[in-house]
Amino acid sequence: MPDEATRRTDLADLVSSRMKELDLSYRTLAARTVDPESPDEGPTWTRGTLENLAKGLKVKVPGPEKVRGLAAGLALPHRLVQDAMRAQFFDIDSVRVEGETLDEDTLVMLRHYETLSPEDRLKLRKIAEDWSQMRPPSVD
Repeated sequence: MPDEATRRTDLADLVSSRMKELDLSYRTLAARTVDPESPDEGPTWTRGTLENLAKGLKVKVPGPEKVRGLAAGLALPHRLVQDAMRAQFFDIDSVRVEGETLDEDTLVMLRHYETLSPEDRLKLRKIAEDWSQMRPPSVD
């Protein structure tokens, strides 16, 4: 885990900005964080944990049910919240490239993507795009 001086705040920033957009309090957001895959379990986040997250204080790495619940609470696509979580807690950037895969894009996850030059980012995206268009050989 990166030290405090270098720790990323992608998820915290996403939560803070979305709360402002939707005019939500921490308590209201907490009540909305219900995992769509297990709605009977109720909210997955507490007011205090959300406030700590948004203020940049340390919180535990959220599990899949919490990520789904937070996405629901913020009314955002699951993968957007998932990408922010990976970036903040694991320093992994998610780069999506359109292609011919099951979900219509290829996901490349790597560390320190943001430190690459624009030229190197373009090269990486091209590699991922080419890779996503490769088809496995037919097995007859």
